[in-house]
Amino acid sequence: MVDLQGVSMIYLGPAGIPISCKKRSTLACLEYLSKIGLNAMEVEFVRGVKMSEKLAEEIGRVAKRFGIKLSVHAPYFINLCSEDEEKVKASKRRILEALDRAQRMGAECVVVHAGYYGRMEKDEAMEKIMVELTDIIERGGEEPKLAIETMAKQTQFGSLEEVLELCKRMKKRVVPLVDFMHIFVRNGGKIDYGQVLDKLEKMGFEHIHSHFSNSKYNINTKRFMDVHVPMNKHPPFEPLAEEIVKRGTNITIISESPVLEKDSLKMMEIIKKVSVQTRSMYGSRKVN
Repeated sequence: MVDLQGVSMIYLGPAGIPISCKKRSTLACLEYLSKIGLNAMEVEFVRGVKMSEKLAEEIGRVAKRFGIKLSVHAPYFINLCSEDEEKVKASKRRILEALDRAQRMGAECVVVHAGYYGRMEKDEAMEKIMVELTDIIERGGEEPKLAIETMAKQTQFGSLEEVLELCKRMKKRVVPLVDFMHIFVRNGGKIDYGQVLDKLEKMGFEHIHSHFSNSKYNINTKRFMDVHVPMNKHPPFEPLAEEIVKRGTNITIISESPVLEKDSLKMMEIIKKVSVQTRSMYGSRKVN
């Protein structure tokens, strides 16, 4: 487990197999993550669900042995708002496949990119997504939760407000996946972590699932892009760490940086430093 010196339950780990792990398989890397001091991993099905049912079950057993909290990312090829019903059916099939493997491995949530507005108005897109997610949940079960990701592009369903409204309407059968970099990009290079966490706290979520990485800056357009780069300052991580420590936030932070576990370890060191600095002000909190 990550010793965060008085901080509440914080899980840190990579999106996929660590780049420094010699054995290139999900199963083999779980012990490695534990050895380097990380305690979370998002299993990536972004190009399709190709993992067998038996392997998913074995991954779940090994992850439990090493204390690794698992989540799953469903395939990218999903659009629940498509006007082509065959594409919607295919999208739902991919999500159900991801849910099945996630259930078998004991993952806590399945991360989903819900879709694009297309020619729909935003409220129409919301209603359409709710209908399709309800069907998926009825067929696939309410556990693990579907985690709808906040998205960077204005053409995509997934502002923080939309995702939280969706969760509210679906009575927590779905949960948010808070991608801090996506929020930063969607808001034109701005993010107020305090406001984001305030909104999440008001919804009463016991644990927050999130992604963190930094964004590439396009010098020609003078805009931040939905392109992952190693940790720099866009957005800065330390203010987020300060808010997490101050509030005692229970959170999983998955690194989507190109250097994956290296930035997870960097986040851990920043959180430890912030914890030491703020402990006297905010008091100690339960260590996971």
